[in-house]
Amino acid sequence: MFESKYSKVLTVILVIVIVAIVGLLGFLAFDFIQNYIISNDASKFVEDFKGEVNAEDNTVADGNTTDDGTNPFDQIQSENTGNSGNTSEKRMYKGFEMVGTMEIPATNFSYPIITKVSPKSLETAVVFQWGAGINQVGNSVIIGHNYRNGLFFSNNKKLNIGDKIYITDNSGTELTYTIYNKFETTPEDTSFYQRDTQGRPEVTLSTCTDDSSARLIILARVED
Repeated sequence: MFESKYSKVLTVILVIVIVAIVGLLGFLAFDFIQNYIISNDASKFVEDFKGEVNAEDNTVADGNTTDDGTNPFDQIQSENTGNSGNTSEKRMYKGFEMVGTMEIPATNFSYPIITKVSPKSLETAVVFQWGAGINQVGNSVIIGHNYRNGLFFSNNKKLNIGDKIYITDNSGTELTYTIYNKFETTPEDTSFYQRDTQGRPEVTLSTCTDDSSARLIILARVED
């Protein structure tokens, strides 16, 4: 009698453990698939976008040069609009207006940059928060979640000084930014937002640290 009850208890425990393991594996598989879909959709969109603007304007080129050999930074200096994007047509990504795209080879990052900070927009891509405007002279702040799963800015902690960031605006102009500083600060600190960029475009990438207690900040600029 005792052994029979003991056996039943072990069976129940075993079933519970198996269900828990299956549930955990199912959750991990769902999370992996969801992350893959989000990253793949964003990467495919960036690829298609760059192909589209390249076909339209023939301006995207390697590094900081256009197809005619000129430096797009020179044109930007004379046509600085001082807003989140530029004067080209409005482009959308999943219902949000976008101002360009960003690629970081060191972390296999490829996402649109969208506008209007909100919980939904931050669950969709990285977001332009403040500043001169994408590829414009001055500093532009771009924020993104750190979900610690590879999405959005989750891998910013792996970036190092000297790594490259490629940003293409809506007109198709691509600039290459070089990371020159990386640090942590408090969530309330914005002292580095308004800084002297010495007449160059710069970007600030901001995300949470893994424990969410601070902000991880990446500063990058276009080199002459």
